[in-house]
Formats: sequence, structure tokens, C-alpha cells
Amino acid sequence: MGFCEYYRAADRETAIIQPEHGRVVADPAKYGVPEFDAMETKWLDPSITLNELAALIANVDLSTELVATVRLYPSSYPDPFPQTDEEWDALPEDSPYLSSVSIEELSVNVRDLLAGADDAHLPRVVERWAKSEQFSHFSSADLEYLMPVAKDLIGLSRRAKEHGQQLYCWSCA
Repeated sequence: MGFCEYYRAADRETAIIQPEHGRVVADPAKYGVPEFDAMETKWLDPSITLNELAALIANVDLSTELVATVRLYPSSYPDPFPQTDEEWDALPEDSPYLSSVSIEELSVNVRDLLAGADDAHLPRVVERWAKSEQFSHFSSADLEYLMPVAKDLIGLSRRAKEHGQQLYCWSCA
């Protein structure tokens, strides 16, 4: 996984505006995207590393699947997701399926779980998270990155919940 940008938006239509552009943008008007409350992360995809953080916050086994997502972009509607090599080869050059960009909506449950994290326990949670298999090849400098990221994700989740918004993940492999 490359870069993931987590952000909040009022609805799916807003979340997928100009999907080819990231959500952490210095001049959103230049790209025709809303000014999202967003944060950029490295290595923190929803299905594995964010799921591990959520599991640690919830104090459940790391293999528990807590982070459910719905892929919004590229959508399989109106064209179904290519299933065979021939279908992949037949895609037009501008097909979103050939892009390395995707947008996923995170469930309300994970938003609320992150928003409800106990700040007093966060250092211990992040320490355990840093020891997970996903981070085994990281240097200590890389691991120092996790505490601010966890705090930012929790803060973003709290703001999304407060405003009745959803969390989304824009990623580029």
C-alpha cells in the first residue's frame, strides 16, 4: 500500500468529487475539489493497519475484522469489475480501473470506535500497534510516526462524528 488520505465528508457524492486528486491539497479550488478535513498517511490501509489500531482500541484480537469499507471509486457500476485477462485488456485507456487510485467509505462503527478511543490509554495502544507484524520491518524513526497518526485519526473521527459525517480513505498505490 502506498499513500492513504483519510478524510471526512457529508456524503458519498462529495467524497468522490474529482477522484483522481488527493484530498490533502494546498489549493483545493485549483483542482475543483472541496476543502476536506483530511490527513495523509504512509502504510496505513484500512483493511490491515487501521483495522489493527481499531482492534487494539477495542481490546479485541488483532485478527478481528472491525474496519468494513465500501468501495466508491472505481465503482463497479455501470461497468462490472473486470474478471478475466481479456476483460482487463479490453478496457479503454481512460478506464478508472486502470488507475492506482481508489476511494473507500469506512463504516460508522469504525468511525465511532476511533472517536471513542480513551486518550489515557492511547500510548499503550500505539506501543502495541507498533509491535504488530505490519510494522516489523520499520525503523524506530518510522515507528515514532505512529503516535501522531493515531491522534490525528482519532481527532478526525471525532470531528466526523460531531458533524454527522462519514470517514473516507483515498488511496494511491
